[in-house]
Amino acid sequence: LVRLVESAGGSVQTGGSLRLSCTYSGSIVPGVCMGWSRQAPGKERERVAFMENGGGIYTDSVKGRFTISQDNAENTVYLQMHSLKPEDTAVYYCAASDFGGLCLSRPEYDYKYWGQGTQVTVSS
Repeated sequence: LVRLVESAGGSVQTGGSLRLSCTYSGSIVPGVCMGWSRQAPGKERERVAFMENGGGIYTDSVKGRFTISQDNAENTVYLQMHSLKPEDTAVYYCAASDFGGLCLSRPEYDYKYWGQGTQVTVSS
């Protein structure tokens, strides 16, 4: 049984920083897609940052501001967020797939494992 547990999010002002963490347990195969999606009010959930081939891949809107990293010894994936904007306000979800590659473009149903979600609020 795979379990993903996210840290608490938070509230910051525009330009601030936050770090999210996701601790995972269970049978996660090395190299599968693992990372972060988010859902803003009234919008569809979108892929934000994922580990792929040992590095991070990012949706365009967060490139240069967000960094994803993975600590295999601690079974934890981090999302460091800088220069936060009000449009980053969303519920952030840790997610993992049984598949690797094409992590940003895989259909939602390929992501079988989800955390409970954590709120990130950026005020102007």
